[in-house]
Amino acid sequence: MALQHKELSLGISALTPPTRSEDVVETLLEFPDNRLLIDLCGEYDRNLAQIEHQMGVHILRRGNRLAVIGDREARDQASSVLRGLYSRLEAGRGLVAGDIDGAIRLGRPVLDAAQGEQIELFTPGKYEIRTRKKPVEPRTEAQKAYVANLFDHELAFGIGPAGTGKTYLAVAVGVTMLIGGVVDRIILSRPAVEAGERLGFLPGDMKEKIDPYMQPLYDALNDFLPQKQLMKLMEEKRIEIAPLAFMRGRTLSNAFVVLDEAQNATTMQMKMFLTRLGEGSRMVVTGDRTQIDLPRGTASGLADAERVLKSVRGVSFNYFTAKDVVRHPLVARIIEAYEAEDGASG
Repeated sequence: MALQHKELSLGISALTPPTRSEDVVETLLEFPDNRLLIDLCGEYDRNLAQIEHQMGVHILRRGNRLAVIGDREARDQASSVLRGLYSRLEAGRGLVAGDIDGAIRLGRPVLDAAQGEQIELFTPGKYEIRTRKKPVEPRTEAQKAYVANLFDHELAFGIGPAGTGKTYLAVAVGVTMLIGGVVDRIILSRPAVEAGERLGFLPGDMKEKIDPYMQPLYDALNDFLPQKQLMKLMEEKRIEIAPLAFMRGRTLSNAFVVLDEAQNATTMQMKMFLTRLGEGSRMVVTGDRTQIDLPRGTASGLADAERVLKSVRGVSFNYFTAKDVVRHPLVARIIEAYEAEDGASG
């Protein structure tokens, strides 16, 4: 269904405008399905409020129309986001706050049926990630590039701060490949490095001691697979979660293998892990160089691998910054504050 839009000049007294009054105009968008428009606006118009806050525009609802008010660039971008989100709803897909944030960050072109342009926002593409519970979409340009490399390379590195989706997207792609028969199993691993506690002092057997270190990997899997199916796959050893030390001596064939928190692997452990790669397998190594928990004086295997493998064909490196954080917006500001502090002290 075509989305109609037009621009009208507004007087300054009609609203609280951006500072450049000569640029204050509105784009009027018409959405024919009122039920979808309600979903687009969100409960108490919270979706519109999120777009207003992040994109610096005003959005007024007039029946089945939305008036987007602001400077030309911000208005055009916000209108594009609204059209794309509505197209997503027309395709039968829901909206959550993260989808709004992803649409704003990506700022991709969307359909204007009157001009016959192609929808790109939220259109399933070559790198669509589909799990048993939900589809997963990259929300930043860096995440898009990372997902593309996860599909296209046998060994991919994702390096950056917490909350940028490095491990989450890697596990999602692994589940997609398992469901699609591209690989036979998923193996998720982490170095079991203590941060202030000793494994031997924790209660329980080895599994009970290790499980707290592996919990983020369990959390990601639970997001993508129903609990019963996940338990069955783990019982059949088609999904394994194990500490890095347990990888020694194995050849991992026809598997999607993820090493998380790789900054806490030593140089020897990293070499050991990378040489486990077998026929038909893919490996992903994720880490944050600012959160190394190794003993003082012990070199990080992630930094060493980055240096040694930088120019090796078939290996990809993707880097994330605070701008790619997809957790609470405050997390990005916290990371930026620490980066600024480190830069000042350096």
